[in-house]
Formats: sequence, structure tokens, C-alpha cells
Amino acid sequence: MGQLEGVDWTVIILTCQYKDSVQAFQRELEVRQKREQIPTGTLLLAVEDPEVRVGSGGATLNALLVAAEHLSARAGFTGRDFPFDDCGRAFTCLPVENPQAPVEALVCNLDCLLDVMTHRLGPGSPPGMWVCSTDMLLSVPANPGINWNGFRGARVIALPGSPAYALNHGIYLTDSQGFVLDIYYQGTEAEIQRCVGPDGQVPLVSGVVFFSVETAEHLLATHVSPPLDACTYMGLDSGARPVQLSLFFDILLCMARNTSREVFLAGRPPEMGQGDMDVAGYLQGARAQLWRELRDQPLTMAYVPDGSYSYMTSSASEFLHNFTLPGVPRVQIIHSQVEEQQLLETGSSVVGCLLEGAVHLGPGSVIQHCHLQGPIHIGSGCFVSNLDTAQSEALRGLELQDLVLQGHHVQLPGSLGRAFTLVGRLDTWERQGAGTYLNMSWSEFFKKTGIRDWDLWDPDTSPTERHLLNARLFPVLHPSRAPGPQDMLWMLDPREDGGRALRAWRASWRLSWEQLQPHLDRAATLASRRGLFFLQAVQKARHVLETRQDLSLRPLIWAAVHEGCPGPLLAMLDQVAAGARDPGVAARALACVADVLGCMAEGQGGLRSGPAANPEWVRPFSFLECGDLAGGVKALAQERDKWLSRPALLVRAARHYEGAGQILIRQAVMTAQHFVSTEPVQFPAPGQWVVAECPARVDFSGGWSDTPPLAYELGGAVLGLAVRVDGRRPIGARARCILEPELWLAVGSRQDEKALKIVCRSLEDLQDYCQPHASGALLKAAFICSGIVDVRSELPLRQQLLQTFGGGFELHTWSELPHGSGLGTSSILAGAALAAVQRAAGWAMSTEALIHAVLHLEQVLTTGGGWQDQVGGLMPGIKVGRSRAQLPLKVEVEEITVPEGFVQKLNEHLLLVYTGKTRLARNLLQDVLRSWYARLPVVVHSAHSLVRQTEECTEAFRQGSLPLLGLYLTSYWEQKKLMAPGCEPLAVRRMMDVLAPYVHGQSLAGAGGGGFLYLLTKEPRQKEVVEAVLAKTEGLGNYSIHLVEVDIQGLSLRLVGSESST
Repeated sequence: MGQLEGVDWTVIILTCQYKDSVQAFQRELEVRQKREQIPTGTLLLAVEDPEVRVGSGGATLNALLVAAEHLSARAGFTGRDFPFDDCGRAFTCLPVENPQAPVEALVCNLDCLLDVMTHRLGPGSPPGMWVCSTDMLLSVPANPGINWNGFRGARVIALPGSPAYALNHGIYLTDSQGFVLDIYYQGTEAEIQRCVGPDGQVPLVSGVVFFSVETAEHLLATHVSPPLDACTYMGLDSGARPVQLSLFFDILLCMARNTSREVFLAGRPPEMGQGDMDVAGYLQGARAQLWRELRDQPLTMAYVPDGSYSYMTSSASEFLHNFTLPGVPRVQIIHSQVEEQQLLETGSSVVGCLLEGAVHLGPGSVIQHCHLQGPIHIGSGCFVSNLDTAQSEALRGLELQDLVLQGHHVQLPGSLGRAFTLVGRLDTWERQGAGTYLNMSWSEFFKKTGIRDWDLWDPDTSPTERHLLNARLFPVLHPSRAPGPQDMLWMLDPREDGGRALRAWRASWRLSWEQLQPHLDRAATLASRRGLFFLQAVQKARHVLETRQDLSLRPLIWAAVHEGCPGPLLAMLDQVAAGARDPGVAARALACVADVLGCMAEGQGGLRSGPAANPEWVRPFSFLECGDLAGGVKALAQERDKWLSRPALLVRAARHYEGAGQILIRQAVMTAQHFVSTEPVQFPAPGQWVVAECPARVDFSGGWSDTPPLAYELGGAVLGLAVRVDGRRPIGARARCILEPELWLAVGSRQDEKALKIVCRSLEDLQDYCQPHASGALLKAAFICSGIVDVRSELPLRQQLLQTFGGGFELHTWSELPHGSGLGTSSILAGAALAAVQRAAGWAMSTEALIHAVLHLEQVLTTGGGWQDQVGGLMPGIKVGRSRAQLPLKVEVEEITVPEGFVQKLNEHLLLVYTGKTRLARNLLQDVLRSWYARLPVVVHSAHSLVRQTEECTEAFRQGSLPLLGLYLTSYWEQKKLMAPGCEPLAVRRMMDVLAPYVHGQSLAGAGGGGFLYLLTKEPRQKEVVEAVLAKTEGLGNYSIHLVEVDIQGLSLRLVGSESST
């Protein structure tokens, strides 16, 4: 199922043989449009054939007329009765699963054909009408090599087949230029040999035809002329007598060059049986009209030598052969949950099922759309479909072999809606010949069961007209109970029960296969499949969550929402979240609920990212904050029910579920407090400043893997450098005690600047500490996280400060780097502020403890960052930080030893370019966390690659190889873009492109989106060269270039004398 650019269909028509199928099949088309298998603007029409026996040509003509009444048609599909699927060949589910599909769903033959037509055969064709049968399994290469230059008329698509296969099929005879000379059906040996190509194969009639606009208009013109008007609903509505036409042997054959008018008018399509001789004259009139309209239209053939074609016959053996992939040494389990997979033998296939307990399946057997409870033994050569748990009991104690057992949804007066059929794998559905039933002759069957021929056929039915299709075998109504498989299965082994089973069978109202077909409830069949699909899918999703598998549930979420089944999925997610012992499992389940709500909004209602502090959600959040997970999940679900009425409310509810997940993340990260400890030290002298100064950091590999929850679910590894910018350590804080029992806060861009001044005299002044954009929020959080202030205490701020410290504190922070620089400013600043206030309060903390304290502070601040920034800026030099996939969250740092002189060499080759673009990492962070919890394959793969490459990059530093480091740096930027699409502004891309010839590698710092670009240049001391290159490049904006060098000091603390405060 390709996702390439394909045909933008104007209209797709699915022709339906039975009137009661139209609404159900229309819904199936609309579901596929919601899945984005069909373009949004395509008109979808399920069209009833005007008469059951109008043939493929008549159905096509009627479909064309209906489309013309709406707009110009470009596609059509048709089908016939199929003994292995009540919804026909189009909706026969295939043993195919597409892991890359954006929406999880069973794959029907219709889906594969849509893909082939849209992405393989259709592209490149001129405007016109494609007609595609759904009677076959079709495989076409990505580029079939069809030349449309100079095309006019109609074109048939042919695929290769063996001469032996052609004995029972249609083939084309063409000339050297590809014009069709003749069409043979079940041709003679001589005719088949004339069609054999250089590859030894013959071009099979594949059921795919393209009509140019001109030819389609000629065909459409026939609908107003008798007797062809009888092929359309307009003709029938006018009282015309139905006529049966073949698309290939009536409509197309008259365009074949070797066809003469006399032979054409006298002939008849192979699908017309011997009993139709009385309509020969009527058909001749129809063919004459087709000859007049279409004879001058050229008919060409496009042969696809690498494609394959298999007609879906009524043979059970061929059906099982196609659906079990013989020769493939494995079991196919497709969109199914199987408890005991070891009981499925090699060469078997399970599609859309839920098998509980001991269900044994033999080789070459297929189970579809069944919910069974073992013990059940199904041997080889069987096809079992559409059974549920209520029928499991009837199968116990039996061993089925070479049988086809099916459940059917029916609409009959007095019926309970179900019927069951049983036939043999070797039985034929032909009307001619002696025939068999349950793989034995009729006489043997009668002898074995006690059934007599008059039970199955009327006495006036001649022996030559008695066959499986019209034998009244299948009970649909019992006097006292619902029909079940036991009504048929007793025939396999009639026991000495005094004839009770035979009498019950005779007492039932029975129908033949032919009589059953018009009463099949196809809407109920499709609804039943959908229900079972979601039942097993929800079980799979529960298993994925509880076992922490890296499998994305978003395709299932989209499917549940598009098909109106979100309820069971939401209930399961609530159960998993409430019962989870692992906070990662609970948080992921809540994130999945948010995804469901977001999908239900269908792209309306605003952005997914946004505030999550509505008062209505305070109660459920409070349960979570207190550690009552089950109570919190229950309260969340109760509140959720009030927010489902419109898209805007759904999106807001989704934000609050993500907010609930953030509470669980925060609690998980808070476990880092296990590794935070302080020691009492002497207080600084009165008025003495504690000054903390820090370098910035440059990340060389592994960023994003340090971000919770990745840091403790996947395990993180980041390689970073502490760096000075233009020779300066650009980040710092200073704190001191003051006599006033207040907190004086100041923020500036330099140590001697106080651009923002705040005085906190009460706890009220600190309440916005958890709002990152509030003035001084980080500084306020530093006092709270260091334990200097307790905002939940009943004691006023003034009293808290006087009792413990005898006064208040003054804290200044500064950063010489622009906001959103990508150099780790906010986390490093938090570390500097914590270190300064702790020391001013008489406590000392190791750098390792400070790293974990910053994690805690950023969760309190609700910015939710990882640990790489503080590791990079607080620890000196070149190092790797790592965290394991476990809680409590612990960060371990390893200093990297590099060759002598390499640090100086690195300094000469490193440059920073400020791009002039800024972006808050928080915006990117929310998107990445959402993608991680959804386990999008690209994000999961990229996250693993980030960790793996960090270890490889570490080795490159140990070797001192600049070219190798450059390769890793460029690769790292590609990984970042996969983690956070959209993090590369166009101006930055332009800048990187012009610098590429001069660098070993380059990357935006941090999360990307703007900030600083760092370069590893090929030549040393390249600042002037880079300035000259960028000066010549238009559209870059306000950039600047900076020198950078590795800092070997890290965080420094010093005490300095007092100075006046303002």
C-alpha cells in the first residue's frame, strides 16, 4: 500500500450487484476517504446495477451514466457472487498488514486495487475513465512503464500468464504496435500460441481498462439508444427489457482490429449461458449500436511483464492457496490476537480474529473474522469465517478437515439474523456435471446421512439441473432455537442418536446457496467485522501499553475515531492508566486519550498545544498530585464526558490530558531528588555576595534522549562541551543575605545590569513560580526548590525567613546570550541560581547533586526540560552524561579523555553563528513528547539512533578525529530534524548550504528552530572567511559570528565583598 503521489480522482464508483449493499458499500468508500486512501475532494458513489444480470459491460455503462449525471467519471468497479465472502471479492480481506499505514485497518482487495490504480497504473494517464474489476488479485510494479504519448481511444492493461492458465481465461492478440487484434476466451491451443510473447507468457485479460474522454463520450452516447438503454437505470425506469453485456467481449471486442462486423453481430459473450438463446436477437441489436459508436475508436494494450494476476475463482483450493502463501515457512497472523500461537501450524493464516484458549489450526487453513474460544481443532485445508464465541461449543470435539464453514448475517422474516453453511474444499460450484458435497458424491452423502434427494430439490427438478448451488441444504429458521453450526456439522459424523439431528434438520426452514444470496445482510456483515476488528485491536493496544512495546497506537486511534468506535478504546485506556504500576505506562495511556480526543476534533478546535489549568480540571489533577492514580483517572474520565460536544472543547480536553501526563512525568523526574544532598557550611559574611559563573554548552550528540520521559523509559546519552563564547562565561547568578525579611530579585543580560527588579514580601508574590513566562519565575522556583521558602506553609513569608535565616535574600541572575539561543541557558542559569542561593543560605551542594536539583526545579517550573544542559554547562570540558531506563532517575557523567593538544585544535576549528532566529524549546518539546508517547516509528528509531551514535561520537573524540566528528555532527542535525520536524527555518537552511563547503559538520544548538549554529570548520581560525561567505548571501537577517572555546572549569563559586543594593 504505497503512500506516493498518485491520481487525484474526480469520482470513484463502486457498482453493487444487490440493492441492499449500496448503503453499506457507500459507507466503506467514505471510511477509506477518511483514512486518506482516497483524496478528500473525490466524489464517491456506490451504484446499484440496474438489473442483476446486466453483465460487466452493462454495469460499466450504467456507472458511466450515473457519474455523468454528477460529473465526469474516472473510475469504476464491479463484482459477482463469491462463495468465500458475503460482501464479494472487493471486500475480501487479504492476509496483508501495512505497518506504515496512517490508519490501522483490515486490508481488502478493494484497498489493494485502489492503491494499484492510484499510485501505479493511474499516474501519467490523460483525463478519462479507468474501469477496474474487483474479481482478481493484482500486483503491479511501482513503475509499470506505460507510455501515454499520443494516446487516444481505449487501452487495456494485460499481465503475464502461462499458456496453461489461458485455457480457462481471456487473452489478447496484438500487433507489433500494441493494437489489439482479437480477444480470446478459453481459446484453442492454436489461438493461445498466437498470443505467446518472447517471454513465453501470454497477455491475460486483467479486468483493467482505460477510456479516453472521447471514447467514454462515445460509450455514454449509447445509453439513450435501444436496446442499450436497458443497461442503465433510466432505460429500466422507462420499461426497457434488460440486456446482458460484457465489457470485454461486447464493448471492447468491437474495437479489436481483426473483428469483422458480421462475426461480431452473430457472436455473444462467454458469460451468456445456453439458456439465453431467446435474447440473441435482442443482443444483436445492442452489438450493432456498439459497433456504430465505437468501431472507429482505437484499442491498444499495455503489457506489464513484471506484474501478476490471479482471478479469484470459486475454487476453495485456489482460494486457500492464494491466502496461505504456500512455500512461506511461517504463520500469518494479521490484525488478530491469538493466545496460543504455538498451536497455529506453518502455512496457516489468521485474519481479523480473536482466538482465546487452545485453538489449533492446521497447515493450509485460513480463519477470518472469528472470535473463538478453545479447545477447538481445525485441521488442514479448511476455511472458517464469521463465527463467534456462541458457536465455539459446536466445534469442540471435532477435527475439521478440508471443509469450508461460514457464518452469515441474513435478513429473513422471523429469522434471528444468522445462518451457517458447510461445504467441502473439493466441492465445485458448477452447474454442470455430477457434482459433490462435503468432498463426496451425492449418493455417498445420501447414504451416510440419511438425507434424500427430495429433501434438497423439488421432484420436478431434472437430475441434470440438480447441483450444489440450488440444493436446499442450509437451515435459516428452527421452530424452537436459533440456527447454529451444529445444524450442518452433524453431517460429518452422523451418530446413533435415533435420527434426532436428521429430524431437526428436516424440520427447519432451509435455503439453497442461490436462495440465500439475496437475503445476505452485508451491512451487518461489515459491522460485525468492524466490531471484531476493534475488539481484538483494543486487546492488542492494552498488551502494547502494559508490556511497554515501542509500537505506535496512533493508526488504531485514527481508525477508531474515523469509524465511530472511540468508546471501547477510551475505556481500555482508562483501565490501563488507573491500574498501571509504572508511571511511564500510565502517562502513555493518558497521552493516548489525548490523542483520541484530538483526533475526534478532526483538525478543528485550535492547536493541540496550549494551557491546561482550567478550574474544572483541578479536582482530577489534585488526585494525581496526591498519588491517587486510580481516583485521578476516574475523575479525569468524568470530566472528559462534559467536553465531547464540539471540537474546541475536545482540543481543550486533550490539552488537560497532556497536563495530567505532565504531572506523572513530574513525579517520575522528582525521583531525581534521591540524589540531591547538601552539607551545612559557614554562612557568608553579612552583605557578602556568592557569585556563581558558568559556561554555555554545545551538544555534539544524543540531545532529546535526556528529555523525560525518554531519559527513564529509553535511557539517555548526550555528549556535550562546556564552552566560553567570545572568551566569556556568559551565564551567572549572585546571591546574598539581607536584613529585610523579603526576597529581592533581579534579572539582567550582564552581571552589572538589573533590567527587571521584583520584591517578594508575601507568599502571594511567589504563587506564579510555576508559570515560566511570569516575571522572575525561575528565581522564585530556585528559592522554593532549595527549601528556603515553603509556599504551602501557613507561616507567612516574613516569618519563615526570620525564623530560619534572620532576614531575607537578594538574588540576581544574568545571561549574555539571547533568549532561545540553544546553548542551554535556562537550565544552566537555574543551576547557577540554585548554587548561589544554597551557598548564601549556608548549604553546599556537589555539582552531581546540583544536576539532579535542576531537574527538580524545571519540573516545578513546568518547563519540563532534560538534564543535558546542566551537565553540559555545570561540568567542565568534554563529557558524556547518561541515564538508565529506570527510576529513580539518576544522571551519571563521564569525562572524555582526548589526545594531548586536541582541545586547542578543537577551539581553532569551532565557530558559533547566531542565526537571529529564536524559538522556545518548550514548543518543540511538546511536539516531541506527543510523538514519543504515540511511539511514532520515526521518533522511536531516531531516539535509539541518538543514544547509539553518542557512544560512537565519544570514540571519535577519544581518537581526536575532526573529520569523523564533523560527520557525526551533520548526522546529529538530521536526527534532530526527524525528532522535531520544522526545527530548521528556511534562512538557517540557506546559511548551512552556503557554509557546507567550508565545514566538516554543522548543527543548530539544542532543540533547533533558531538560536546558535555551531560549525566545525575544515581549516583553523575561519571567522573572517565565514563572515565573508555569509555577507555575500541574501536573506539571512541579523546574524553574528562568535568565537568559541572549550571551558575546562565548569561552574565556579566565589565570595566577594559587599556592595550597595538597589
